[in-house]
Amino acid sequence: MKKIIVCTLGLTALVFLNGCASAWPSANTGGVNGVVYANVTGPLWVSPNAGGSKVGTASAESILGIVGTGDASVQAAASKAGITKVNHVDQNYQHFLGIWAEYTVTVYGE
Repeated sequence: MKKIIVCTLGLTALVFLNGCASAWPSANTGGVNGVVYANVTGPLWVSPNAGGSKVGTASAESILGIVGTGDASVQAAASKAGITKVNHVDQNYQHFLGIWAEYTVTVYGE
């Protein structure tokens, strides 16, 4: 009986530690996630355009899953770096205990 109670309490604690704030990327990152902390980077998109020496980033954040702000679009990231021809795009997402989450898009091109 004690084992059942301990297992139930452990699973309940994991559910509550998951929190509300999240920033879920597409499946291209492999769906890796951490209950306490995650910092995962992966590809988002690749074009046939070659080369490019400019890099631009754009981010969006969430706090407690209540407030979400930012513009993490490819267009916003490209505009910041003056990119007109996109070579490829990477994505990164981070979160901590469901309290804070951030999604960032990085655009490479010319």
